[in-house]
Amino acid sequence: FPPPPDSSWDAAYERELQTFQDIGDAGEIWFGEESMVRIIRWLEKKKVPLDSCVLDIGTGNGVLLVELARSGYTNLTGIDYSPSAIQLSEKVREKEGMSHIKLKVEDFLAPSAELSGFEICIDKGTFDAISLNPDNAVEKRKQYVRSLCGVLKAEGFFLITSCNWTKEELLNEFREGFEILEELPTPKFCFGGRIGNSVTALVFQRK
Repeated sequence: FPPPPDSSWDAAYERELQTFQDIGDAGEIWFGEESMVRIIRWLEKKKVPLDSCVLDIGTGNGVLLVELARSGYTNLTGIDYSPSAIQLSEKVREKEGMSHIKLKVEDFLAPSAELSGFEICIDKGTFDAISLNPDNAVEKRKQYVRSLCGVLKAEGFFLITSCNWTKEELLNEFREGFEILEELPTPKFCFGGRIGNSVTALVFQRK
């Protein structure tokens, strides 16, 4: 499903925030649980050190960071340009007793100077949302790649989960500065007799 346009993100998170306060539920996990498991398994398989500097781009409710912390990762930062999303992830963080997770309101297309030196960057759906912005989407995608080059160390890993872009399209979008390491298995769906992937998950390495 395509993410809603920009202004409704805040409204969606406002609702989730209200729900969380009412019943203590972290709300909808975008892309479902299996995408988090896929990311964490890959990090474990690659033996990525537990103190690696990890950035979750567009953290939303912060649940991925909580799962990473549960898996033993200690140097975690989540950013989102929606203040309501950061408020929600702060509540989730406090509820889980994980005060070491860093959370910041940041626009990834204009990142602050201290957002740098990450060894792992993870994106589940943020690049999709930026791509769907009717306002100058091509330039925004280029700016996203520039920002990514700025925050991710050389040889760092970028894990992207997308439901809008094929593998070939993503290879094209990230061809400058990144090389593909592997494609992660994602659920297949069948439509009209043709089998396709509804979700693409790729691992890139910064050159």
